[in-house]
Amino acid sequence: MKLFLLLAGVTVALAIPRLQTARDFFVEDHGDDGWTLVVLTEGELINLGKLGRKVDKNDDEVFFEMTEEWDAASGGYHVTITWDGPSDRVFEDCFDFGDKQWYGGPEQKEQYWPIQNSKIEKYSIISKEADNSAVSERYWVNSKGWYVYISPEAPLFVDHHNILDNHICFVAEVAAPYSSQRRHNVLKYDLWFFDNPKQAHQHAVDTYLGKPSGIPDYRMIQYPVWSTWARYSREIDQKSLWDFANEIRDSGFPNAQFEIDDLWEICYGSLTVDERKLPDLKQLVQDIKGLGFRVTIWVHPFINKDCEPWYSDALIKGYLVLNENGSPDTSWWNNNGSVPAYIDFTNPEAADWYSKKIQYILDTYDIDSIKFDAGESSWSPQIPVQNGDIDLHPGHIVQSYVRTVAQFGPMIEIRSGMRTQDLPVFIRMVDKDTYWGYNNGLKTLVTTLLAMNLNGYTLVLPDMIGGNGYNDKPSKELFVRWLQANVFMPTLQYSFVPWDHDDEAVEICRRYTQLHAEFADEIVAAMQASVEKGTPVNPPIWWLDPTDQDALAVGDEFLLGERILAAPVLEEGAVSRDIYLPAGQWRDGVTGELVSGPTWLKDYPAPLDTLPYFTLED
Repeated sequence: MKLFLLLAGVTVALAIPRLQTARDFFVEDHGDDGWTLVVLTEGELINLGKLGRKVDKNDDEVFFEMTEEWDAASGGYHVTITWDGPSDRVFEDCFDFGDKQWYGGPEQKEQYWPIQNSKIEKYSIISKEADNSAVSERYWVNSKGWYVYISPEAPLFVDHHNILDNHICFVAEVAAPYSSQRRHNVLKYDLWFFDNPKQAHQHAVDTYLGKPSGIPDYRMIQYPVWSTWARYSREIDQKSLWDFANEIRDSGFPNAQFEIDDLWEICYGSLTVDERKLPDLKQLVQDIKGLGFRVTIWVHPFINKDCEPWYSDALIKGYLVLNENGSPDTSWWNNNGSVPAYIDFTNPEAADWYSKKIQYILDTYDIDSIKFDAGESSWSPQIPVQNGDIDLHPGHIVQSYVRTVAQFGPMIEIRSGMRTQDLPVFIRMVDKDTYWGYNNGLKTLVTTLLAMNLNGYTLVLPDMIGGNGYNDKPSKELFVRWLQANVFMPTLQYSFVPWDHDDEAVEICRRYTQLHAEFADEIVAAMQASVEKGTPVNPPIWWLDPTDQDALAVGDEFLLGERILAAPVLEEGAVSRDIYLPAGQWRDGVTGELVSGPTWLKDYPAPLDTLPYFTLED
């Protein structure tokens, strides 16, 4: 094995006046068990992790390189580790969770925060449908201020606790879903060491993640989106849409827009209105607009094989993703007894063809904007062939899709992302289920918000209030608590409606819908800060004091910008909760009292009509 180490000693760093905590790094040989990466900091030797656990040290075709330096510009220590070898080699490096809190990694159905509380088994880090992993980035940061960013060229899998207990393991292996046509395997990553996670994360944003280039539509921020999906599923027609719009108008609730969801097409992928269900969509759109709505419509990137002549037209033109065997056949949630295909957005002609079809819909029916669903690479026929660097497959299709549709402006929404944090549009959480817990329920509304923000996706559109109802419709209690959890997030989205319940529910929901609207300018200010500085719109509460050990462990509270702390009730039947306030003077949004932090407020009273929140005083 070819070994190259460049370790810049700590003595070099000592001459720099901006020195942070001094560190030096060593690699210790552990025979057949690889090497241990060790850091010397403040007189203490710490084992960071185990390197090269799958590597034969006598393999002359494997190259290992480690470099270390102190970066004067940022004040951080930087270690780069590179493994490279033939495509049939496997590289596996594992890092000890230790007693630290860890954050980052992919969006998950069971989204725990911090992430060392979760168990993931050799999990491919791509944007995929499984486990709601539509947003998938290669970035992890811990409470000590250490972070890792793994190169997009690595065919990466991650594991929590299975390969090694209490370790996060990074595995590079040329195996599905990565292309078998790769000519080599590589595991390359950067480790950075700062004094706290806020410094570390800000450096990661500036160096790797990026920041949004603009903000979404203001009316979407201020007022709720009203969708037909959870209410009607696919059973929409001219009458039901008109009745629903009138129902919303008569309720007196405000609106950002009325969203026509699945199923308005003749067949999936036709992008042609089914006039049996919607005999005069153009007039219906005008009528709904006359009630004070804007109108949007749901679309997707698929064409089902039975959707003719549109399917054959796309296939003949080469506009569909093929797998390595030349087949376009894949699957999605609306197969409907057919076999779908995924439009190949890595083909510029296909992307332009799709865009023109979308623009035709907007122009013909005077529709204001689009909800763009799906986009994950896993919907491609496996293993997909895409245009672009083979070592970046299969992420090309995700980026190409969302960048193609982002041109349709600030009212759109997308739901998938890989290295697309710069887009100035809402990115929606994948559908939540109508549960309370970490089983894709209410608790994960907060943890997913935090995870997406820490991955650099700060313009988050939470899923529908009450969940999607796939398992059951939300109870009054769950519906109200879900709305309360949403209030200080970037926007609201209704489909199930407050008047599904009693008058008390309606009035509570009216009050919190209005409260969200009153904080719209605060949300916009947080978004503008994200555009300018890359800061989260909804940070974890440790953002205000990244050395506070209590705050670092809290996953059921969140901030709006750096002034508002929300502590929604997330437990069924609860009428109180414990709340942690970091350092500062906090004005209680419910009682008006001033509270000095850091402190725990034990058993803070929160009956059904109460959302605990606090404002940090200047």
